[in-house]
Order: sequence, then structure tokens, then C-alpha cells
Amino acid sequence: MRLALGISYCGSAYQGWQSQTGGQTVQDRLQAALAAFTATPAVSTLCAGRTDAGVHALMQVVHFDTPIERPLHAWVRGCNRYLPPDIAIQWAQPVPDAFHARASALARRYVYVLLESPVRPSLEHGRAGWVFRPLSLPALQAAAAHLLGRHDFTSFRASSCQALSPVKHLRRLDISRHGAYWRFEFEADAFLHHMVRNLMGCLLAVGQGLHPPEWIAAVLAARSRAVAAPTFAPDGLYFLGPVYAPHWGLPSQVPGLDWLP
Repeated sequence: MRLALGISYCGSAYQGWQSQTGGQTVQDRLQAALAAFTATPAVSTLCAGRTDAGVHALMQVVHFDTPIERPLHAWVRGCNRYLPPDIAIQWAQPVPDAFHARASALARRYVYVLLESPVRPSLEHGRAGWVFRPLSLPALQAAAAHLLGRHDFTSFRASSCQALSPVKHLRRLDISRHGAYWRFEFEADAFLHHMVRNLMGCLLAVGQGLHPPEWIAAVLAARSRAVAAPTFAPDGLYFLGPVYAPHWGLPSQVPGLDWLP
């Protein structure tokens, strides 16, 4: 049987999603919980989108194969018993063998939550990014317009990125302000390693008046990481989850989104 899980986590304490020596990753903790719940030596999972160290997720989706049958609510509550408080399975659902958490995804979504304040965040530490200079919404939106569509995003790609191609289709980049907080919502067919954080670095350089909006187009055209702004902090970045075709029947509502500014 192939099972899909929807997982949320606070990434502050972890070295990203992907399993590493030492076990301090979200995948390591999840697989250990699955192994404990099923009383089997090892359970291997595949995710919809790997997240970096310090990045959070509201709807990470994974799949794995298991011969063990349990009620769906038992997979959720039973595995959560073995997970730390900052990781929680939200739902479990059987899927056909043709389903693949990564390959079946049509798109992926991220949101970056940012605090604009002369004083650094305290209660929001690790949960929101921070800028102390005022931001201009018109400048941010003008810069964002240059990024929409299918482009070579080499300038926004980490040197360690393992993607086969830097060409991605950025379908949506919505920017809005909510009091002292900003929300940057991204949707693309796929994202490169550090792509959202590198986009944020450049967008904020424009929003703070350090560069004109047209500078973003020049950075994109250069296809060189050297001309772009530094990678921005992971603190306020949330993986909202993948988008799947309706016929898979997976939940599409992102739990916990309402509390984000």
C-alpha cells in the first residue's frame, strides 16, 4: 500500500528536510517516528519539496510504501506520538502506486513573512524575516513583474543546487502588507535551491530603494549569482505545499495559514 501524509513543522531546530548524518533533520525525525509506530527497522519517505535549514512547512507532502494497514486516524495520532512538538502529521491518505509526492506535483507554493520595524523581532524570532528600512509597495510590485513567467533563474540559484535545469516558471508572486508585516507569496512549477531566499534578497534591495525595479531584470538576464543580492534569512519562509491534480483526491487546504500575518 502506498500512503501519503501531510506534515507541518517549524524548521528552526532542524538542518532542513533531507536526511543527513546526525539525524537532525525533519525527514530523519519523521522516518524514526514511522519506524517506531510500525515496529519496523526502517521506513523510507519521498517528499514534495525539500526545505532548507530553518525553513518551515505548513503542508509538506510525503509518500511511502508499507504492507501495514491501520485506520487513517491511527497513522496520524500514532505517529505524532513519536514526533517532537514542532513536527506534526496533519492527515494520512492511501494513494495509487502511480502517485509520487514530487513527480506528481503540478506546482509548489511558498510564503515569506516579513516584519518591517526599527527593532528586530522577539516573539517572532525564527518565524518572520526582518527589515528596518521602510519598503515601497509600488517598487516591489514593479520589480516582481520582471520575474513572472518562464525564465532562466541561474542568478537566484545556490551553487550547491542539484536541479537539472535552471529554467523555471514563476506563475505567481503576490506582495501585500498587513500592518507592520509583509507577505510575499510565490508559486512556480518548481524552485531551485535557495531560489525564494535569493529572490527575497533582490526584491528587498529594490523595496528599500537600493536599486530601481529595472535592476531585477538585469540580474535575471545576467544569469550570474555574483550580480544578485545576498541570500536572505530563512526565518520567515514557509513551504505552503504542492499543488496536485484533483483526481488524486488529496487535501488542498493549508492548515494553520490563518495565523500568519
